[in-house]
Amino acid sequence: MSNDFSLDEVIRKVPDFPKPGILFYDITGILVNPKAFKYCIDMMVKLYKGLELDALAAIESRGFVFAAPLAERLGVPLILIRKKGKLPGDTYSCKYALEYGFAEIEVHKADVQRGQKILIIDDLIATGGTLKAAQNVLEQGGANVLGFFGIVGLPFLNYQKVLDPVPVKTLIDYNAE
Repeated sequence: MSNDFSLDEVIRKVPDFPKPGILFYDITGILVNPKAFKYCIDMMVKLYKGLELDALAAIESRGFVFAAPLAERLGVPLILIRKKGKLPGDTYSCKYALEYGFAEIEVHKADVQRGQKILIIDDLIATGGTLKAAQNVLEQGGANVLGFFGIVGLPFLNYQKVLDPVPVKTLIDYNAE
């Protein structure tokens, strides 16, 4: 990355969002900085160009932003994992706990193929709950998850314990402050 900015400097840290006591790492600073966004996509390509992938899966909605250009560059399909009720066809679904609530995600059954080798992408990895749920919906269709990727990682929330033994990669990690 060039010397005129750092990834850490473009990630906004917002205290007490979405509720008191949570420090929110806002990746929109990456998106408004073309150099930072290009850096992220270039690094993702570098990390995954040699991995034999059949598809990428992205978590709604910020995961879509990073996964779409990577899917295009790698020449693989992009599977969208969405919040409950957003997909019109038959779906696999999984309910899970967030660090500050509960949610449910779904994927189109038609988009997941038995034996597919898939990398799951999101913008930030906190507790690992969302990614584990994404793995669950893909495995319901017989896919194999080869890895998890997030721009930002919060390892102090112990996501690795939740996601083991699947490898996890991030571009920047933050520890508890």
